[in-house]
Amino acid sequence: MTSSSRILSSFPRRSFCRSYTRVSFVWAGGMEGPEGLGRKQACLAMLLHFLDTYQGLLQEEEGAGRIIKDLYLLIMKDESLYQDLREDTLRLHQLVETVELKIPDESQLPSKQVKPLFRHFRRIDSCLQTRVAFRGSDEIFCRVYMPDHSYVTIRSRLSASVQDILGSVTEKLQYSEEPAGREDSLILVAVASAGEKVLLQPTEDCVFTTLGINSHLFACTRDSYEALVPLPEEIQVSPGDTEIHRGEPEDVANHLTAFHWELFRCVHELEFVDYVFHGERGRRETANLELLLQRCSEVTHWVATEVLLCEAPGKRAQLLKKFIKIAAICKQNQDLLSFYAVVMGLDNAAVSRLRLTWEKLPGKFKNLFRKFENLTDPCRNHKSYREVISKMKPPVIPFVPLILKDLTFLHEGSKTLVDGLVNIEKLHSVAEKVRTVRKYRSRPLCLEMEASPHHLQTKAYVRQFQVIDNQNLLFELSYKLEANSQ
Repeated sequence: MTSSSRILSSFPRRSFCRSYTRVSFVWAGGMEGPEGLGRKQACLAMLLHFLDTYQGLLQEEEGAGRIIKDLYLLIMKDESLYQDLREDTLRLHQLVETVELKIPDESQLPSKQVKPLFRHFRRIDSCLQTRVAFRGSDEIFCRVYMPDHSYVTIRSRLSASVQDILGSVTEKLQYSEEPAGREDSLILVAVASAGEKVLLQPTEDCVFTTLGINSHLFACTRDSYEALVPLPEEIQVSPGDTEIHRGEPEDVANHLTAFHWELFRCVHELEFVDYVFHGERGRRETANLELLLQRCSEVTHWVATEVLLCEAPGKRAQLLKKFIKIAAICKQNQDLLSFYAVVMGLDNAAVSRLRLTWEKLPGKFKNLFRKFENLTDPCRNHKSYREVISKMKPPVIPFVPLILKDLTFLHEGSKTLVDGLVNIEKLHSVAEKVRTVRKYRSRPLCLEMEASPHHLQTKAYVRQFQVIDNQNLLFELSYKLEANSQ
């Protein structure tokens, strides 16, 4: 048994669950006045003490992590606290923000950290932390699911091969005293939310960052491969108001820009070259770039998801208006990645077909959105976009997929070696394109954002979207809203 396993075995689950019930009861009871404030202060002090004591163990304890997140969001919504207990609530945020993956282990140096993967390890972990660059040697935690949707949490290098991952899974299963036949001849499969399955070969590596938004890794035997189905949580939706309905467009747009700037800054210039020139063999060097591309797709699906989960026609039209405002502010922030993603989300066929909803939109916003569509139009090699970005001064967050498209054209349009000699002209062109990335990041991003609990809640929301990436499911939601729209 490892050191972390021994510590977790003594984790105070029962006492904490009783404390959790107490905190939830006090907040849900809606107590007002000095007595209510005093009780809330006592419960908040208890939660702060728990986080101080056990913050290093929460990463592997799934139940406690979920509880902490629930309590945090519950407290952040209590506006009565902001004046009287402002210091305690901000300290709570700081503690939640610092619940990093720092599991005690004698074999690790004190400075060694195990990082949460960008999306596939969902917890409060470091969703509010400043994003730092991943390297192939970094260790992460990730869930690997079984055919019955139970899972094991493994600790692995980001660049680990499929064979290494299966080895860790087998070790966990043996430790958990699972039936011996379960881990025999395991295979690793990536399963998407729509049900598509990809069998991963044992020699493949760096598979974590190539997973789709709602894809998960499954370990199973070959005879259970056909029976694999997506996790229920990925295909079940619960319509209702989310943070996007409560947040101001400027706050959401600014947090989008700030987060995407962090992700963009993490991408090394050589990752662009490796991604295009080396293909599958370059995965080890392109983790940060692949995560940024995944985030772009996530934002696009987020827009469509939020619109299609809004059942009231009037509120849905207001949401379209809000997203158009967000796109406008992102463009003003020179965050063209977010701008493109939001516009593409509104252009999703499941959203654009909602004729009755779009008709409720004021003419001013219809015209503004048409301008945005023209700017993202790929005609004449994205002429409109290129003209706009050429006039921008750093800092700029470009639409990264277009940079990769240009590099791919340069790479595939001419040979690197001609008659045994290096094609210097081609390499100069590639270098010039990569230098534009350096230019975009040559100055720091400065956005003025207030550090209040409301803004912290918006920040947490923006950094951990829950989205539907199954286009068939999006269409089903769309037809339920407007069955006869053309």
